[in-house]
Amino acid sequence: MLYVGLTARIQQELKQPPTLVRQSVKDYIVDPRDNIIIECEAKGNPVPTFSWRKNRKFFNIAKDPRVTMRKGSGTLEIGFRSGGRPEDYEGEYQCFAKNDLGTALSNKILLRVSKAPLWPKEVLEPVVVTEGSPLVLLCNPPPGLPPPFTFWMTSGMSPIRQDKRVSMGLNGDMYFSNVIARDADTDYSCNARFPFTHTIQQKNPFTLKVHTKEPYNDTSYNATDPFGGRKVAESTPTFLSPSGSQSSKMVLRDEHLLLECIAAGLPTPTIKWFKKGGDLPGHKVKFEKFNKTLKMVSVSEEDDGEYVCMANNHLGSIRHSIFVHVKAAPYWLDKPTDLVLAPDENGRLVCRANGNPKPEIKWLMNGEPLENPSPNPSRQVLGDTIIFRSVQMGGSAVYQCNASNEHGYLLANAFVSVLDMPPRMLGAKKQLIKVIENNRTFLDCPFFGSPLPELRWFKNGQGSGLDGGQYRAYINGTLEIKKARAEDEGTYTCVASSILGMAENQVSLEVKERTRIVGAPEHKSAIRGSTARFTCKVKSDPSLPVTVTWTKDDKPLYLGWRLKKDEESLTISNVNEGDEGTYACTVKSEIDQDSASARLTVLEEASLNPSVSSALPPDRPDPPMDLDLSDPAARSVRLTWIPGNDHRSPITEFLVQFEEDRWEPGRWQNLSTYPGDFNSVILQLAPFVNYQFRVIAINTVGQSQPSRPSPRYKTSGAAPDAIPRGVRGWGSEKDNMEISWEPLLDLERNGPNLRYSVWWRRKDAGEEWSNVTTEGSKHVVHNTDTYVPYEVKVQARNEFGPGPESNQVIGYSGEDVPTDAPTDLRVSKVGSTKANIHWKPVDPASVRGEFKEYKLYYWRESSLVPGLLVSKEKRTKGVYSTASEPSGILSDLVPYSRYQMFMVVANGRFEGPPSNTVEFTTKEGVPDAPRFFRINRRSFDSIYLEWDKPLEPNGILIGYQLKYRIVNGSRVGGRTQLETFFPNVTDFTLRLPDRSTRYNFFLSALTQIGAGEVFAEESPPFANQAYIDQVDIATQGWFIGLMCAIALIILILLIVCFIKRSRGGKYPVSMMFRWRLCGWFRRISCARQKGPSLGPSGSERRRIV
Repeated sequence: MLYVGLTARIQQELKQPPTLVRQSVKDYIVDPRDNIIIECEAKGNPVPTFSWRKNRKFFNIAKDPRVTMRKGSGTLEIGFRSGGRPEDYEGEYQCFAKNDLGTALSNKILLRVSKAPLWPKEVLEPVVVTEGSPLVLLCNPPPGLPPPFTFWMTSGMSPIRQDKRVSMGLNGDMYFSNVIARDADTDYSCNARFPFTHTIQQKNPFTLKVHTKEPYNDTSYNATDPFGGRKVAESTPTFLSPSGSQSSKMVLRDEHLLLECIAAGLPTPTIKWFKKGGDLPGHKVKFEKFNKTLKMVSVSEEDDGEYVCMANNHLGSIRHSIFVHVKAAPYWLDKPTDLVLAPDENGRLVCRANGNPKPEIKWLMNGEPLENPSPNPSRQVLGDTIIFRSVQMGGSAVYQCNASNEHGYLLANAFVSVLDMPPRMLGAKKQLIKVIENNRTFLDCPFFGSPLPELRWFKNGQGSGLDGGQYRAYINGTLEIKKARAEDEGTYTCVASSILGMAENQVSLEVKERTRIVGAPEHKSAIRGSTARFTCKVKSDPSLPVTVTWTKDDKPLYLGWRLKKDEESLTISNVNEGDEGTYACTVKSEIDQDSASARLTVLEEASLNPSVSSALPPDRPDPPMDLDLSDPAARSVRLTWIPGNDHRSPITEFLVQFEEDRWEPGRWQNLSTYPGDFNSVILQLAPFVNYQFRVIAINTVGQSQPSRPSPRYKTSGAAPDAIPRGVRGWGSEKDNMEISWEPLLDLERNGPNLRYSVWWRRKDAGEEWSNVTTEGSKHVVHNTDTYVPYEVKVQARNEFGPGPESNQVIGYSGEDVPTDAPTDLRVSKVGSTKANIHWKPVDPASVRGEFKEYKLYYWRESSLVPGLLVSKEKRTKGVYSTASEPSGILSDLVPYSRYQMFMVVANGRFEGPPSNTVEFTTKEGVPDAPRFFRINRRSFDSIYLEWDKPLEPNGILIGYQLKYRIVNGSRVGGRTQLETFFPNVTDFTLRLPDRSTRYNFFLSALTQIGAGEVFAEESPPFANQAYIDQVDIATQGWFIGLMCAIALIILILLIVCFIKRSRGGKYPVSMMFRWRLCGWFRRISCARQKGPSLGPSGSERRRIV
């Protein structure tokens, strides 16, 4: 029997039964606007031929002109250009791929056409409801395929605000726990969005009329008192959905579970969830829609049980039980795999599946049911296993395993190929392996032959075969060296031999000194503004080049004038608060690495901010008193207390807390909450815990102080009830498997001396279970083969006995570095931003782990635009493909650039060697938008525009085009005008017909391909000072106001002058300022007066001076 995979080259030479590589999904919904494509692709040698059945009858493609089959595959294309209805092609399809060695079958593909029916026409009368009452607005969307997504909006397309009181149910209806008068201020319309047609249909809106017992004034509304001080009758909670006291729900394994409880009542009830007999699994439970919906992801059989939702307000509480039944469509435990046998060899196909109910297993050969007992003496069917004995040439076939129950089915193809072939080597010739001293290493020698050749290893072409002691040879051709030393260097030869011949290959091994940090950075504190320096001294093998990189808080560190790196240190100048963090030094060689880290703390003078304490409000309730325990049981006890004074605010809730003295003594934890009218409750407890309890009263103001603790109550021990969660098996090294799980919580221990029993066995190997008991939450299985599956289960136990076992999970031993590189990497159909990539895949066996993806590394080498500098940063693109001729599309490329790329294959931990490097050039494209576009008003009659060339021209710029049109208020009018410029012109002045004219401008750069991204701007209005460089001061408001004030002062002074002149006499000294001012304005008015009466007499004038 052969377990070694075949390379693509050998597969091309060998006869091989058909293998399906692509098919459409089982439940296939198509868009009626598109052509229908039903996929079916297979490989084999000879190349398979394809046929189809529709509704279990032969589908004659040749008789239907609308149906064609793609060349080289079985994929059907159904077109409707010449008419026809997609609905005529609905039904169940199955593809058959056949060659001389057998027939492979696809799944049964149920083809259905997407439907988006219209909402039935209806006239909705206004909904009349009393304030404070509950209300349900029915949505009833039209049934679509797939079902539509529903949501509620107003007729003005504004979303309906949902909260604790108002929310949409899972069925699309809108629920009001209680109606307030303000709800009548809007209308309510249910909308249905159909995903395939991307259309939204709106139901006629509901309008509400809310009757109030007292007049309603919407100005009195506030969130804390939605009834505006009006007296509205309160009510105890009742359930709007679901109805009754209990209901049931069926959910399939691995699907999402949605449970809903919506309650009516006033005040609006709060919703709480719990599971009877256990805790809700917090790692996969999420509460949505204000706790009204419980969502659980990836449901498993452990989630079966009774779930209870409780709705309560201060008037009371109600409960509803939902019994969840977890069923399961069939899922694989052991999926049959292809089998290659030599003549006279034995083998078996195993098909094991589980489900609820238990699935029925049926076998087919080349699409036909197998008879039992079999007429072929070399084949025996035993339930889920087919046993082959002494197979002969000509016995190749494709076998199908069908596992089905009422919830679904699984169909798997596995071929049995009988052939003989001399030994052949599959790996690269004369490999060079470098390994770190004292590390375990593996030398790989993949081979093929039928019958299975015997493989032996030799060192330096001498001695007997290497196996035992320091060496271990594996059946797949790998030689393990448990601890590589300097004396293990040399040339190793692997020889595969059988009765048909012999083949050999060589692997050279070099043992290197470990790369390590001998002077690690140390924690430092630095004052802001000073300099900090971290050292990182490295020692490595002289023949291995190393690189040293620094990170800060696990993110790349960008060096600059403040951060400088040399061979052995990192220096940070002018330290500031942003430099605080953890700095890590990582040194890498091509085969190993080491790292060390230290923290930098930035110090500065502390500022003293005195804290302000506030006293507790006097209206919080007093703590409960006289706690008493009664009715003791193994896992429960009754707690009774006397409530304290509520201080004029009724108690709404009691919080019961507990403290235990074994695991976390002194720490009080929340146990449960109860309505405010309760003072005696039965507490559900865990075994083997020494409890004491206290109670806290809660009202609308806040919490009381805790009560005095109750007497202690100790529950008896028991075997664990909990199943270890999160069981997984994975390889941290290529030759081990770590089995880990989440340890039980302290309160789940149920007794002393908690331990875990761990079982594992290799999958499909027929081995007995291995087991170990440990106190930790991890066990490492050593000396495993590379990436092989194991069945794993874990059980908790204590001194009182074992708990329930976990479900069996499939774990895998460690992965190794892939050995092969993708070949013949090439590009086709290169455009300006996209290119098609093609390559030849690697041998699946060379991945040496779970195939993750083909990873393409590509970078922009240069731009074809002269003088344009580009970033050569490498980018990656992952492509998952198991096709025999894989391909992909590389997008987001920069036009008019030269790119380089190479590809590797990746498993879960490692990447393989690189493929050939490919260089290609993208075509010219349209340019990016100009780097900036600015508009200024330089005068009353012109606008000045300026711009800069694009950052990415994406080709050779041939100029710019400017489109503009007049804006009149919010309307755009007039025809669009166009200006074009040479590539060296970056400004333009536009004359305005008048100062109030405004324009919309649209600027874009041009290449030979066309106009690029548009930069749009609008010219500023005339009054916007930010855009006006030169302003006429005579038109400014502040200047006009100033001139008016000065004229008013002059007028007043002139009046005073005339009054004084008419009276005569001496002028007092206090009038000196006014005379001087009058003299200053004499050119304006004083010069017009006659005679000496305009000023004081000569003597008075002298006295004043």
